[in-house]
Order: sequence, then C-alpha cells, then structure tokens
Amino acid sequence: MKALKFTPLLLLFAIVASCTSVRVATDYDKKADFNTYNSFAFYKPGIDKAEINDLDKKRILRAIDAELSAKGLSKNKSADLLVSIFTKERERVDVYNNNFGYGWGWRPWYYGGYYGNTVSRSTEGSLYIDLIDAKTNELVWQGIGSARLSTSDDIRDKEERIREIVNKILAEYPPDAMKK
Repeated sequence: MKALKFTPLLLLFAIVASCTSVRVATDYDKKADFNTYNSFAFYKPGIDKAEINDLDKKRILRAIDAELSAKGLSKNKSADLLVSIFTKERERVDVYNNNFGYGWGWRPWYYGGYYGNTVSRSTEGSLYIDLIDAKTNELVWQGIGSARLSTSDDIRDKEERIREIVNKILAEYPPDAMKK
C-alpha cells in the first residue's frame, strides 16, 4: 500500500523529465579529419537565413562559441570550420487516453461516468548546427537537437534552455571515432 502513495510522485517526475529532454542526432563525413580543425568562425550568410529572432540568435551563437571554445577550438576570422545554424519550429499535439475526465452520459454498453482523453499542446523546436570545412566549403558535421521550447518570460530560463540544447548537440562533436 505504501508503494501506491509514491506512484503519483514517480509519474509526475517521469512527465517532467520527458518535457525537459533534448533529442539529438548527428551525422558526419567519415573522410573528414576532425583532428585538423583548430579554429572556427560563424558563417554569416547561413546564420542570417535562420528564422529566429535576433536576440535568440545571439544567445545560440554565444552558446556555440562557449561550447566550441571549451573543446579547444579558437574563434578566428581565417578559420578551419565555418559554423552555420538553421531552425525549425512546429506545434506538437499529444493525446493521452488516460481515463481521466468528467461528465455523465449513456453509452451503448453502460450508463455512468465519462472518461476521456487529455490533449496537450506545446511548441517543439529543432536547432541544426552545421560545421563546414572552410577550405572545401563542404559540410563535414551536422548536429540536430529537438526539444520543447521554453514558454517562460524569464530571460534566464530561456538562456539556460538554449545553452542546454547547444550543449547536448555539441557533446557529440567531434565524432567518437575521431576524438583525441
């Protein structure tokens, strides 16, 4: 019976944990030698095309700068890697048949309480980080992070969420096979 008391708490924890997760996927050119890349610069034409407000764009670029610098890459105008970003946003609708609901009514097989569905709407964003070889102008690495976006008006929450997403994406760089 004591275990039943903690079940709602565990369920709440699972729901909150699933809302904060960042799903990441990466791809890279197997022929690229990631050990030769020591510097980076932002690719302005690509960044200008990103459909996101300028304040969030700056937050993303600062987070990328911090993560790549922490990996030992330096920011330089004549860089080995060019960094570009791309964003997508979509509304996510989840329908849960959870037997919670309200109301009374007649059903063909019984008369009694109505148990319905719960509908949850949220905005999910995807951030693509492209790393381009500056000499060949070819894409050598791409990381994609998808997560629910912060609806908070608190700027610190928004900045923390952006740092978390960028951190999770760039945690996959360089590819495992090429790490020093």
